[in-house]
Amino acid sequence: MSERIGWIGLGELGFPMASNLLDNGYRLTVYNRTRSKAELLAERGGQIATQPSEVAAKGGLVVSVLWDSDATESVVTPEFLSRMEGGVHIGMCTGSPEAAQRLAKLHAEHGSTYVEAPVFGRPEAARSRQLAIPYAGPPEAKNSVKPILTALGGYALFDMGEQPGVPTVIKQLGNFLIISMGRSLAEGLAIAEGAGVSPTAAVNMLAESLFPAPIFRNYGKALVEKKSILAASKIPAKDLSLFHRLAEGHARSNPITQTLLQLTLAVDK
Repeated sequence: MSERIGWIGLGELGFPMASNLLDNGYRLTVYNRTRSKAELLAERGGQIATQPSEVAAKGGLVVSVLWDSDATESVVTPEFLSRMEGGVHIGMCTGSPEAAQRLAKLHAEHGSTYVEAPVFGRPEAARSRQLAIPYAGPPEAKNSVKPILTALGGYALFDMGEQPGVPTVIKQLGNFLIISMGRSLAEGLAIAEGAGVSPTAAVNMLAESLFPAPIFRNYGKALVEKKSILAASKIPAKDLSLFHRLAEGHARSNPITQTLLQLTLAVDK
């Protein structure tokens, strides 16, 4: 591939996704706050930028995989937008729909395009190229980025139309359901084990009948192996807070979200 892609963010998801692009022959210019992570990709041919704006180029493509909307908006500076003229920025953070709308409008005002594409999948899913990605943006831009989304690890791409914010709402909903399932499964298996039932047998039976879903099988396997997936991470509290804020902003009752958030915050203390 002759195309050079700008990349911002090499966290637990960003690094394997960027690595996938290198494996697929794409050239990268990479920025990360912790330079050592970028140096690992430089050993494989990537170029290192010293500022986020340096990864942007007129008519080019930039991918950002950052913690949230605030982090994404912080890199979209006037210099970044000036350098991005005619290009496409794929934003893959889990943030707010309002921020996605602001980013889409800001890029359009400066002659570039924002494609919103949050990611479903843990780091191991990124490494095995098993990510699910809902995305939205102008049709021409979406068509141009589909090969990139596939190359960075997306096995299932879902075109959600042109309205900014829609993929982010779906991402928040999905994360809420994952956290709900994870906590319910952990509690249920603990009770079953206390009653003398093998957690392995319970998960195997349920995952093959009532709940034949990858997320149930994967989380069930981790819980059987006494691995804690949701604890010791700031992500569940962040995601639940975002979903609670979304519900409150649209005057929707959210007692389950609030209960899960309280439980999560209590564990984090």
